[in-house]
Amino acid sequence: MSAARLGLPRLHFRATDSTSDRARALALAGAPHGTLVTAGAQSAGRGRQGRTWTAPPGRALLASLVLRDVPPLLALASAVAVAEVVGDAAAIKWPNDVLLGGRKVAGILAEGRLQEGWAVLGIGINVAVREADLPPELAPRAGGLGLEPAAVEPLLAALLAALERRLVEDPGAILGAYRARDALLGREVSWQHGRGTAAGVDDGGRLLVDLPDGGRDALDAGEVHLVAGGGV
Repeated sequence: MSAARLGLPRLHFRATDSTSDRARALALAGAPHGTLVTAGAQSAGRGRQGRTWTAPPGRALLASLVLRDVPPLLALASAVAVAEVVGDAAAIKWPNDVLLGGRKVAGILAEGRLQEGWAVLGIGINVAVREADLPPELAPRAGGLGLEPAAVEPLLAALLAALERRLVEDPGAILGAYRARDALLGREVSWQHGRGTAAGVDDGGRLLVDLPDGGRDALDAGEVHLVAGGGV
């Protein structure tokens, strides 16, 4: 991984369709490692599993980075960095949703062409999003940091510094930091093809699940839901 500073050059939009789409176009045009695209608002932001990422203008950190020489544990490393800037109480729902008080306050989406050695890392953090700002269907399971809009830029600076550390870190350190914030450990979960008890992540970042029949599965992709406890 290049040691180049993240966040330079930076392209900021008052409003755009998607910071990740803009960053992807820049990556294809040869933009260097660390190129950052930010926006005050976006009309076509997206999250994992094709979901739409919505946030009121000026109240969320909306950022996408161009990364070259992508680390193998990108999803976990970026989740740890985001959790660190959210605070000590932040937890991570595999693979990289960041929760505070059981509610999702940040999402991460990595896209790209790994065979070509690049990825776009999209991050959204509900810095100053209030409950009244959320669509009714999201209000029970999403939340914000309780800060003011003026906190977006300082939080971005802290996030870039955290990512600079974590993206070049030894995998063992990343796994240790991730496991310390694991929101699913020991909880019953379900996914498209089964159900079981979350048993942490393996060294490749896969979610381990103990099955009712005594076996163990390792999930490397897909959507996982809490069976009990709700909310995420």
